[in-house]
Parts: sequence; C-alpha cells; structure tokens
Amino acid sequence: MPKMKTKSSCKKRFKVTASGRIKAGQAGKRHGMIKRTTKFIRDARGTTVLAKADEKIIKPMMPYAR
Repeated sequence: MPKMKTKSSCKKRFKVTASGRIKAGQAGKRHGMIKRTTKFIRDARGTTVLAKADEKIIKPMMPYAR
C-alpha cells in the first residue's frame, strides 16, 4: 500500500495538540489593523483551537498527525 500524502497547505498552517485538537493562527490580522479595535487586536494574539466542524475538514488532510 502506498504512503498517504499530507496536504502541503495543512502541513504549513496547522499543528495537532496533545489532546488531538487542531491549532491554527488567528485570522484577520494581515492588514487593516488601524480600523480594528484594540480589543480585537488583543484577542487575536497568538493561536487558536479550531471548531469541531473545521477539525472534521482538516483531519483527513493530515493522515499522520497524532
């Protein structure tokens, strides 16, 4: 049986946590920060854990992620 391929885009964007959830960078912070509120910028720091519905889409693309 041939090896399964991991989607390259997922490899670059997502990590799997120890509990199996998918961790990703916060969205909406590339440009236009002047019009954003300070609260939005502060809350969007770092990374976030994806919603369960989004996890179902990403997990099949990463067959070897634990």
